[in-house]
Amino acid sequence: MPANRSERPLQPGDRAPNIVLDAITRQGKISIDDFRGQKPVLVGLFRGLHCPFCRRQIASMASLAGELQQKGVESLTIVNTPIDRARLYFRYHPLPNLVAASDPDRVSHRAFGLPNIEFTQSETVWPYKVSLDALTSMRVDIPDLPEPMAPMAAVEFLDNADGYEFTDDDKRMIATGEGQLVGEFLLDRDGVVRWCFTEVADEGRHMFGVPAPEEVMSAASHIAA
Repeated sequence: MPANRSERPLQPGDRAPNIVLDAITRQGKISIDDFRGQKPVLVGLFRGLHCPFCRRQIASMASLAGELQQKGVESLTIVNTPIDRARLYFRYHPLPNLVAASDPDRVSHRAFGLPNIEFTQSETVWPYKVSLDALTSMRVDIPDLPEPMAPMAAVEFLDNADGYEFTDDDKRMIATGEGQLVGEFLLDRDGVVRWCFTEVADEGRHMFGVPAPEEVMSAASHIAA
């Protein structure tokens, strides 16, 4: 476990900490240092499989893994889901080229500086506290929704569309990390951040969304050059 925690999301130029986690899509452990000194790696940190936005973000990231590998860039997806639950889910919902790790305690999210939002009655201090009024006034506008929707309404719609069945593991993750912000970090061969996309940036403008594929591939092209 990292000895220190970042007070802000890691930015280009920051050195990523090492994190050792249980691998989901293969046996054993996987760590940031597995890639350091070897290849660049795109690291995605997500709330977990209980989150319908994250399921889509994970799928979006996995869809680029093959193209990234062609440029010499690996991918590592980290999910806030217990290992047994995660392995069961991906057994029935496989994603080609997915390399994933389980982080039920959100060690990696804290180490990369991604806050876990506290929901309050009236106080908003982005990205640490958000009032319920501010939350309900947000609108999620992604392709799988029929129209822009409030976050909780969007969650309900997408979970129903997916036929997602919640387990006790999912409920435990929601209880402690429902407000966890997520992001993607492109690390060079030395483990230094060269590009990032997080829900923290621009007062949450990227909440629930994914980076444009061309933006990811452009960053990868520069780092692999």
